[in-house]
Amino acid sequence: MKTVYREDLFADRVAIVTGGATGIGLAIAEALLMLGCDVVIASRNRKRLLTSARGLSEDYGREVLPFTCNIRKRPEIDALMDATLGRFGKLDFVINNGGGQFMAPAAQIREKGWNAVIETNLSGTFQMCQAAHACFMRDHGGRIVNIVADMWRGFPSMVHTGAARAAVVNMTKTLAIEWAKDGVLINCVAPGTILSTGMHNYPPEVPEAAARVIPLKRLGTVEEIADSVLYFLSPAGSFTTGATLRVDGGGSLWGDGFQIPDRPDTGAGPIPPWPEQRWPQHVPDE
Repeated sequence: MKTVYREDLFADRVAIVTGGATGIGLAIAEALLMLGCDVVIASRNRKRLLTSARGLSEDYGREVLPFTCNIRKRPEIDALMDATLGRFGKLDFVINNGGGQFMAPAAQIREKGWNAVIETNLSGTFQMCQAAHACFMRDHGGRIVNIVADMWRGFPSMVHTGAARAAVVNMTKTLAIEWAKDGVLINCVAPGTILSTGMHNYPPEVPEAAARVIPLKRLGTVEEIADSVLYFLSPAGSFTTGATLRVDGGGSLWGDGFQIPDRPDTGAGPIPPWPEQRWPQHVPDE
């Protein structure tokens, strides 16, 4: 992994990265390590968590603290904060990357699936922010970055996560105002379609179709998202709070990735078969 930032930029800093065992979260954790930061990675999947922490520690010669945490459960979040402060004595950065969703038409989403996504992506993110503020940042300041999504024009087949991520953007603005007096800067990074481990959850035609309608004609990389997060954590971001940075190759400005079916009574043609498909509604994993 390469970065444009200097190697010692985050020396003596401490960060928590949720969803830090794979994909974007793992890239963020690696980027922080490269720049001298002490890192705690959190996830529900203990096996992946331990594997990633061991690999990062070996690659960079720095301890990476793995912590099993379901961000839908406040006691586990509080335990994560306690473990971080107990090991490192401080908490400078929180990157709320943990989340999950599944593809499904809105009419087919069951209550369990809706609640799981909202509780993880919205409530879990809020609980992480609130816990970090209460345990350390209220008295010492800090930086928080929330990872959201490209949901600006609606999010067909992802209504649950679109609603949750839009709420996180608004929540971030509110917290930026309320916590400014405490020296807490909080912002969002909104990735577009990124070539990451999460792609295995979607049909193979999804990333191919996305790349065709992105103005830059390619998918983003996890490294590009990590560098965007680093901006908000760095001195360059010291006068930015309540903002959302779209890192999507222009995808939120252009493109038609969702074909609207014709109504059966218009005579304009048959309805495409996709509304009848039923995607698996697994509980999201961070």
